[in-house]
Amino acid sequence: MSIRPAMFLPFSHSIQARVTLTVAAVSVLVAAVIAAGLCLLLRHRIESEIFKETRHVATEWMGLMERGEVPPPMPTARVPLVQLVDSRGRVVTAGPMAGDRPLSTVRPTEKERFRDVTECPVNDQCVMLTASRVPSLRSWELWQGAPHFVYAGTDQPPALRGQRLELLAGTGATLLAALWTLTTWRSTGRVLLPINAIRQRMSEITANDLSLRVPQPPGRDEIAQLARAANQTLSRLECAVTRQREFAAIVSHELKSPLTGLRTRLEEALLYPEIDAREAIARALPAADRMQLIMDELLAFARLRNTPCSSEPVDLGELVRAEAAARTTDVPVRARTEPDVRVLGNRVQLASIVTNLLVNAQRHANGQVDVSAERAGAQALVVVLDDGDGVDEVDRERIFEPFTRLEAGRRLDPTGSGLGLALCRAIAVAHQGSLCVEDSPRGARFVLRLPLLTN
Repeated sequence: MSIRPAMFLPFSHSIQARVTLTVAAVSVLVAAVIAAGLCLLLRHRIESEIFKETRHVATEWMGLMERGEVPPPMPTARVPLVQLVDSRGRVVTAGPMAGDRPLSTVRPTEKERFRDVTECPVNDQCVMLTASRVPSLRSWELWQGAPHFVYAGTDQPPALRGQRLELLAGTGATLLAALWTLTTWRSTGRVLLPINAIRQRMSEITANDLSLRVPQPPGRDEIAQLARAANQTLSRLECAVTRQREFAAIVSHELKSPLTGLRTRLEEALLYPEIDAREAIARALPAADRMQLIMDELLAFARLRNTPCSSEPVDLGELVRAEAAARTTDVPVRARTEPDVRVLGNRVQLASIVTNLLVNAQRHANGQVDVSAERAGAQALVVVLDDGDGVDEVDRERIFEPFTRLEAGRRLDPTGSGLGLALCRAIAVAHQGSLCVEDSPRGARFVLRLPLLTN
C-alpha cells in the first residue's frame, strides 16, 4: 500500500500561479493609479510654473504702461512670446518671436482679468499663455477706454505635448508591474520549494517502508514547523505499525502452541479408533481453554482502545476491601483503606485491575499480601505489596508488555497468557492514571495512581 497524497501534486504550481496572478493584477492596478497620479502631479507642477512666469511677464509689462506711451514688450528666455492686442483682434505691438497674428482669441473680462490657456492651432505647435486684460483706468489713459489685451506665453514643453507624459508614465508603470510580478513569482517559488520537496518525499513513502522522512528546512517558520510535524507523525506511524506487526507476530506465536496441541489431540482420536472419544475431547479442552483465554483478553484490549468506557464515581477503599475479602486462598490478603478515596471510572475495569494485582501477588508471595487505598494529594493510590522475591529493576517495564512472561511466572502459572498486567496498565492509562512497580524493601510493590474525584 502506498501513501501518495494526490492533493499535493498540483499544490505548489497552482498556489504559485494564483499568488502571482493576484499580485500581477494588484500590481497593475497600483501601478496604474501611481502612474495616473504621477502624471497629474507632474503636469500640474509644470503648468503651474509656466503660468506663473507668463503671468509675471504680462503683469510687469502692463505695470510699465504710462499715459500716452506703451513701452516695447519685455519677453524673457522662458517667456519669449509677448503681444498687445486690441478689441478687434489686431496686434498693436509684439515681441520679435510673437509674430503679427494674435496668439489667442481669449478675452478676459473685467472681473476675471487673467486667464491661463493652452492654444493648439491646427498643424502648429501648442502654446501655453496667460491672457491679461489691461486695467480700465490704463485703457482710458491710452486708448480712450477701448479694451486691450496682453498675451504672454511660451511653446508647450515636449513632455506635455500629446500623450508623451502619459506614455512615459504608463511604460514605467508597466515595467514596475512586470518587475513586481517577476519578483513575486521567484519569491513564491523559493517559498514553495520546500513544500514541493516534502510532496515528492511523501509520494515515495509506502506502508512497507516508513523509515523515510521529509526534508526539514532550517528556521522556525510555518513550513519548517510543517516539516517537523510531518516527521513526528511519520515517526509515530512507524512506531505504531512496528508495534502492530510485533503484536501480531506474538499473538500468532502464542496461539500456535494451543492450536497445535488441539490439532494433535484431534488427529490422535481420528488415527487411533481405540482412543475413547470423551477422553480425547477432555485432553483437548485445556488447549481450547487457553486459546479462549488469549482471545478474550485480546478482545478486552480491542474494546479498551476503541470503545470509551462508561464512568461513575467509584469508592476505591470499598472496592479494595471487597476484592481482598474475595481472595480466600492459602496466602492471606490484609487490606488497609482510607475513607472517601473516590475516583471517576468504570467499576468493573477498576475491579479487574485490583483482582489481577492481588492474584499476581498471591502467586509470588511467601506468606502475606498487603493492599491499601489512600489519598496522596490530588491522586488516589492503590498499593499491592507481597513478601516474595520481587521483580528485578530491568524487568519492571517489560512485564507490562503483552505476552511477556518471566521465568518465575511460567513456573508458577504455566497456563497464563501474559496479558494480565498489560491489560491492567491499559485500563489505568484509559482512566488518566498509571500503573508501575516501585522500590520496596522486600517483594514486589505495584502502585496504581488515579486522579481523585473533585466534588
